[in-house]
Amino acid sequence: MSKGKLEKFNELAAMANIFEDGTPIPTEPKGFEMGWHREYFKNDNPIVLELACGKGDYAVALAEKYPDKNFIGVDIKGNRIWVGGAKALEKDLKNVLFLRTYIDKIEHFFEPNSISEIWITFPDPYLKKSKARKRLTSPLFLERYKKILKKDGIVQLKTDSNELFEYTIEGLDEKKITPIKVVQNVYKEDHGMDQLFIQTYYEKMHLEDGRSIKYVSFRL
Repeated sequence: MSKGKLEKFNELAAMANIFEDGTPIPTEPKGFEMGWHREYFKNDNPIVLELACGKGDYAVALAEKYPDKNFIGVDIKGNRIWVGGAKALEKDLKNVLFLRTYIDKIEHFFEPNSISEIWITFPDPYLKKSKARKRLTSPLFLERYKKILKKDGIVQLKTDSNELFEYTIEGLDEKKITPIKVVQNVYKEDHGMDQLFIQTYYEKMHLEDGRSIKYVSFRL
């Protein structure tokens, strides 16, 4: 997979498990006619999203681990998403695909009450207060997720950022949402969740730097 960025971009449109929408955020919802169950997965299994999926490490690993679920990795970086799509094709995984778009537009691609789980894996923490609205656990994004999640749907954040983690916990407290599970250090606590040991490309770098990995899950 040592292709150059331009070569990867040229191949994206031809990859059957990658859907692209790189246009700016519309002023009015334009909708999206793709029926994920009907047109691609050909089943009624639960759909799980990985947001800010990067190279798709989590989506691919979860698809292997849970063949009775469907997974969609979402990111705007085409050269990264190519890696996830190529891995899934190599492994002949039919229950995972990738959507290249801005996460700001997420509700335009999924019907209300259609998503069972959302994973947010090592997103940009946007540490400056002026960028707080861009954080993927900000109130603005949580409202977007609420529109597409099933009533009992779960949001799961895995991060190396103390600041983003605390911001998320404080935000849930303000909304009077009690987390399902809080893990301060994935590799030092007995949390009983083996899916937390899946390591992304970026997580491996964070661990090499001696950073602790945190996790929180909740319902909106």
